[in-house]
Formats: sequence, C-alpha cells, structure tokens
Amino acid sequence: MEAENKGVKGSQLKNMIIKKLYFNKAMSCAGLSELFDKSIPSIAKAINELMHEGFVVEDGYAPSSGGRRPLMYSVKANAMYILAVALDQLTARIQLVDLLNNPVAEMRTFELKLHNNPDSLATLTAQIDDYIKNSGASKDKIAGIGIGMPGFINVTEGINYTYLDANGQSLTKYIEAKTGIVTYIDNDSSLIALAEQKFGIAKSQQEVMVINLGWGIGLGMIVNGKLFRGHTGFAGELSHIPLSEDGSLCDCGKRGCLEAEASLLVVAQKAIAGIKQGRVTSLKYNENDHSKLMGDAILEAANNGDQFAIELLSDAGYKIGKALAILIHIMNPATIVLSGRGARVAKILMAPIQQALHKYCIPRLSTGTELLVSELGFDAELIGAAVLVMENFDKSVKAKVAKSAKAAV
Repeated sequence: MEAENKGVKGSQLKNMIIKKLYFNKAMSCAGLSELFDKSIPSIAKAINELMHEGFVVEDGYAPSSGGRRPLMYSVKANAMYILAVALDQLTARIQLVDLLNNPVAEMRTFELKLHNNPDSLATLTAQIDDYIKNSGASKDKIAGIGIGMPGFINVTEGINYTYLDANGQSLTKYIEAKTGIVTYIDNDSSLIALAEQKFGIAKSQQEVMVINLGWGIGLGMIVNGKLFRGHTGFAGELSHIPLSEDGSLCDCGKRGCLEAEASLLVVAQKAIAGIKQGRVTSLKYNENDHSKLMGDAILEAANNGDQFAIELLSDAGYKIGKALAILIHIMNPATIVLSGRGARVAKILMAPIQQALHKYCIPRLSTGTELLVSELGFDAELIGAAVLVMENFDKSVKAKVAKSAKAAV
C-alpha cells in the first residue's frame, strides 16, 4: 500500500508539472521546486520520468542573470491532445488542439440551435464522436473534452439549467458515457475570461472584466486572480442589466435588458428592419436568411465602411458603455476586455462605449479602468475550453485514487 501511495503521489506531481508547463510554456527545476514546495531532486526525478514518457522536452537555457543559466523544460506539444468545443445559441465549433493550443485537425463548424431544440444534446454528442473518429487521434491520447456553452451552468454537477437538457442528468457524465473521454463544461463567457487571463491580453492580471460580445452579451469576471462565480455560481449576467423600463422584451421575460437592446442578434434584427424600410446599405437580405448570417454580414460591412452597419453598431456600443458604467461602479476593475465574436468590430464600438462612460461613470473610477480589445477574439472560447481541461488535469489522479479507495471499502 505504501508503494502504491508513493506511485500515486508521483503521478500527481507529474500531472501538476504538465499542467504548470502548459500554462507557463517553460520552467526550470528550481522554479517548479519553489512553486510546488518540493525538493529539487524530487522535481528533477519527475521531470526525467516525464521526458522518458514523452511528455516533457528540454527547452534551452534561461536568459543570463549573472550566474549559471538554468535549463528550461516545456511540454511536448503532441504528447496529448485536447478536444475543445465552443457553442453559442446558434452554432457549434469543434477543434482538436495540442498542448500548445495549436490545431491538429481541421475545425468543424455546424449549425446547432440550442433554444427549444430537444435533439441538441444528441446532435452535439454524435458530432463530437464523429469528429474524433475522423481526426485519426486515439481516444487514449485525448486529455479531455472541454465545452463552453451559454446558459446557467453548475460546473460541479455538469448541468446546464438553460440548454442541452439531459433529463436532469449530468451533461458531463452523459457525454463521457457516449465518448469514453472525461468531459468538463462551463459558461462560454467564463471560459473566454479564462482564455484572456491565461493566454490573452489580460495575461496574469488579477482584476479584469471580460465582455463576450456575441449573440448575447456575456461577462466573465476575474477577481483576485481567479474566476468569480458568485454565491450560486451564476455571477456575471451582464446581459440582463436593465437599461430602461419600457424597452424591448427580453427572452428572460423582462423588458429593457442590455441583451434585448444591444446584442448582435438585436442589431441583426434592426438591420433587417432598416433594409425593408429602404435604408441605403451594402447589406443584403433574403427572407430565407437567418439572423446569424445577417449578424456576420454586419460585422464585415462595418469594417468595410458601411455607414448603416456602423450606425447600428455605434448605437449598440453606446448601450454597452452604459452597462459598463454600472459594472465599473460596482467592481472598480483594473481592466475591461472586449472579446468574443464582436471583438472584430471593437474599434468601431470603442468610441460610443467611451462616450457612454464619460456620461454615466464617475471620472475617478472610469479613468482607473483600462479598456482593451482582445487579440484572441472569436478563438477565445475554443482556447478557454482547452484551458478548462488543463485546469482540471492535475485532479484526475486524485479522482482515480478516491474512486479506488471507495471501491476497496
């Protein structure tokens, strides 16, 4: 039993090292020793085993600081793969990536309507399983499946209370049973925030609010360096901040919500109405087209200088800025990042957002908050889904030990 426990501790340490190297790219034995409060010989032994097993490689020497330069180590990119899945209300994307977040198979994108679609979960699971088979990757080599999705999500139980109904069952257990691969789910905006903090423009920041500009308007909150979820796990519902008493009716049943006034779906609906009224624009509308096609077209047209598209986005940006003023007053963040699908028009949104902040926000607060545009953009959710898997990577050994102990009893 003692030898078994030593083996478990060794495996756990190695998983912790893989996880840390994934997030930090390259580290020395001394750096890992200090981080994990383990002796350098223990770390060196684990590193040597990981190199022998094909998970870690030498990565040159650290820059000189006057003394002997330490040898650096990094994860071997193709040692394992991660299956990242990004959902919004209308579409799904699946991408297999390596441990450097580089694609190793062609991304699959397909329409998947989540609202009032009882077949959405079965469709998603079948697509994931088919994608894995066509990728040519062995399931044994996939560290896990990470899925970002809209909705109220219980990450502990793996349940989405809004979409993808599994008759009250855990989505993670359902998908694991169908695919044979450990699965994790989280809110799309939360994962976008994690991606920005781990690999994006907000890397290593402690206080940052990340706005997911998409069909809705989501919020991921990093507080004290960690994802903030609130008391029941549902913090960050920026979409439902009320902007007016008599505004448009929101899907949540209330009027005047930010989502009902400024989301990309609403902008698309306003564009369609404007085209029908004869507004001059390069945008085209076909009765068979859905809002997603119009939404994507607006982003492209605005960047190409279409005045009607810019007008629509500017109006949305001003309302988003009004909501951000409320957010700044409550959270006093160091940074706000505009991310997600709409990041590609963030430069157009910036001016009206700043205008609203000047009007509605106390200067002492707003001048202390930096507004940034994501460099990850639409890829942020996929990267966040991969991050989700690796955030849980070192827990896999603990889970196996607990399961074995329970079985022994």
